[in-house]
Amino acid sequence: MSVLAVAAEESTVGYSVLFGGVLLGSIIPVVPTGAVVGAAAAYATTTGSLSLPLVLALATVAALIGDLVTFAVCRFGGPAAVRWVARGQHADRIAEVREQFRVHGWQIIVIGRLLPAGRIPVLVAAGALAYPWRRLLPASTLAALLWAIAYALLGVVSGGIFDSPLVATLIATLLILVISGVLNLVSTRRRRTATAAGPAPEPVPEPAERCEPA
Repeated sequence: MSVLAVAAEESTVGYSVLFGGVLLGSIIPVVPTGAVVGAAAAYATTTGSLSLPLVLALATVAALIGDLVTFAVCRFGGPAAVRWVARGQHADRIAEVREQFRVHGWQIIVIGRLLPAGRIPVLVAAGALAYPWRRLLPASTLAALLWAIAYALLGVVSGGIFDSPLVATLIATLLILVISGVLNLVSTRRRRTATAAGPAPEPVPEPAERCEPA
């Protein structure tokens, strides 16, 4: 097998893993999607087998599709679907995001995508409130692009420091997992503090009412 054929096969596998991993993790949160993007960016930086712009494009499209699917499930799937998507989420967090939609609208979608553990509460609240598609699509596109750039940058930094593709990929993955874990821990502690100081949380919203945010 020629070198070009090997490189082409390697690229095909790499892009497929990137797109499939981000898409799956954006629908069913069992894959650390940020780590997948960071690892792909690190590999692209150190080997040249993958194109960094294409890594960004595929990650953005996969994340966008995953978010739109999750939103559609919450909006049209009924109460059971909302509860399934919101499993493991804090009801007070979802109720808080639901209220923020009335004031901030699309900004919440962008911020929720960038924050660890922020995406699901935002999409659940958006689906339950029947957030308009014409507002959701551009906001989600921007959010997915910024998210892909942020995690790819961590991979690029790792790839710039370490010459070995394996080491750069592992370091990028570990770095993203550690950062995500720390931010999750901080967010969890803040929610616990707010819950202890405030009223009892509301139940997870049912997809019954509609809203037209500003």
